[in-house]
Formats: sequence, C-alpha cells, structure tokens
Amino acid sequence: MAELPTGDSGEWVRLTARVDGVVQAVGFRYGTVRKAAELGLTGTVTNNDDGSVAIAAEGPQPAVLEFRRWLRSPAAPGRVASVDEVVSRATGGFSDFRVVY
Repeated sequence: MAELPTGDSGEWVRLTARVDGVVQAVGFRYGTVRKAAELGLTGTVTNNDDGSVAIAAEGPQPAVLEFRRWLRSPAAPGRVASVDEVVSRATGGFSDFRVVY
C-alpha cells in the first residue's frame, strides 16, 4: 500500500484500489461515482467476480487523499472491510468518473 504525503503538492495522482466487504448490491458503485464527482476525480468503478469492487481514480493529490479517507469511512455505502491500494502518477486516461459493467 503506497502512502501519499499529507501536503498539497498539486500533483495529479492515480489511486488503484480493491475494496472488500459488503460492497455489492448496496449502492457502493453509485455512491463512489457521486463522491468522485464531488471531488472532481476521473476514473472507473466496477464489481469484481469475487464480490470486491475495483476502483481507478485520478485527480489532484488532495482530492485523492479525501477520496481515500471516504472509502474507509462510515459514509461509504455498504460495509468496507478492507481497501488494498496502489498510488501512482496519473495517466490522464479518463474523461469522467463512471461505472464499468
């Protein structure tokens, strides 16, 4: 799990995450889209066959930090048991944030 500095570098970063718990059939993907839009992030969220949810999110470092906090908070839909994540440089490959089926 990569850690981002807590300061505001203004750099765009990518969060690639796998979220486990009760996160399917509870509105988790749509809640994730709403939160990402609120924070100005781009990317995708999709259900995995094993019951987890995969997220790729890009945006300014402070917004991605807030998104990471939200994923682990009681405000996220369902019950998140764990979040495995990797943080890297953004690629700019997304134009919006959407659910992938």
